[in-house]
Amino acid sequence: MAGGTWMSQNKVQPGVYINTKSSGNLSASVGEKGVVAIAEPLSWGPCEVIQTIIPGEDLTPYIGYDVTNEKALFLKEMMKGSDTTPGPIKILLYRPKGTGGVKASGTIGALSVTALYEGIRGNDITMIVQEDPDTGGTYVVSTVVDGRTVDEQTVTALSELSANAWVTFSGTGNTFTETAGTALSGGVDPTVANADYSAFLTALEKYTFDIVVYDGTESVVIEAYASFVKRISERVGRKCQAVMAGAEDSNTKWVISAGNGVKLSDGTVLTPQQVTWWLGGAEAGAPYNQSLTYSRYPNAVEASPKLTDTEIEEAIQKGKLVFIDTFDAVKVCTDINTLTSFTVDKQKCFAKNRVMRVLNQFCNDVYKQFSLYYIGKTNNNDDGRNLLKGWIVGYLNEMQANGGVQNFVPDDVEVLAGNEIDAVVVNVAIQPVDSIEKIYMTVNVSVNSDSE
Repeated sequence: MAGGTWMSQNKVQPGVYINTKSSGNLSASVGEKGVVAIAEPLSWGPCEVIQTIIPGEDLTPYIGYDVTNEKALFLKEMMKGSDTTPGPIKILLYRPKGTGGVKASGTIGALSVTALYEGIRGNDITMIVQEDPDTGGTYVVSTVVDGRTVDEQTVTALSELSANAWVTFSGTGNTFTETAGTALSGGVDPTVANADYSAFLTALEKYTFDIVVYDGTESVVIEAYASFVKRISERVGRKCQAVMAGAEDSNTKWVISAGNGVKLSDGTVLTPQQVTWWLGGAEAGAPYNQSLTYSRYPNAVEASPKLTDTEIEEAIQKGKLVFIDTFDAVKVCTDINTLTSFTVDKQKCFAKNRVMRVLNQFCNDVYKQFSLYYIGKTNNNDDGRNLLKGWIVGYLNEMQANGGVQNFVPDDVEVLAGNEIDAVVVNVAIQPVDSIEKIYMTVNVSVNSDSE
């Protein structure tokens, strides 16, 4: 199904084509839903496959480590949310294939054991082979990871062994060599190149998501991600944003750039690239009627580096989202994206991510509803067009009741016949609500002239 923006009524494919622009004092932008995606070099797991992780699940099947391991830190941070907003509802995880990856392996007599995936995690696997004391000629083959038995099979022949979630077996005959513990070895992590991130974006295009995170430093990849979210939002029609560091030169509402890092309560210092984990998850999870401005970064004790007032102002002017220390907490200074060049159609309000959430929410929901229930199913006459208008009005009334938009009235929606018999033109004026961020106060002190 086609979508995106339009300049003239010349589209070939059936679809939903939506523009957002400023109109007088009314502002319109694009926003989000709760799904965050990331390509992360890993030491375990399938390559070039997008896995769906629901927060709270055991992470071991996906990355080979549980949430307490430092290898899981990126997912742990991504799931946190803030003190005022929830984290993501879903994480799309992709392991790049890279080059030079090797599976750990080991040989125990006639039995060969190979780790299921490439990477150093395979070196943490130990195999135990012991004869069953109760049944002669029967052997117990155990797969042990970090001292915990993850699989146990009782067999009489090598060919009876079945692959498990950690290893595969090969070998023939019924001659077993006992071992109290033989560790696999030789596992090597793949080396990931820029092209691997391009492969990720190609795979990701088939999925619906709100935020995609890049936690690296390669300028070529940063540019690729920026171009990708712009194309998906403006040509495909699914509104989304990218969260990166060092991406402020993107100068677009589709990209959020972290300007500094944080120090966690356990002493871990996260770079600007690494705070994209938390920021991406928090931006994805934030509802359309909430801002991350002054939201607390959980378990952070100080910004890293700490910025002066002048540095904070300079960062904001450049389109950087920065963290500040305030009242014994680390908070987002202001929830902005990298848009710094404003036009009549793209005014300053488009730089605010809460405004983006309102409009992306609206655009994405319209795209989905119209695609599922209206295109090819509704007559293009007055009754059909009134049906379209009724849905939009009801939707915006609900959004207004929840504090997403303001000053909306039904007349702000107009559904007209298009130039062709199968086309309609929808004009919608909405005014997103932003959070109070600046309070200007004047205190007048009255002096009683009669008092001394």
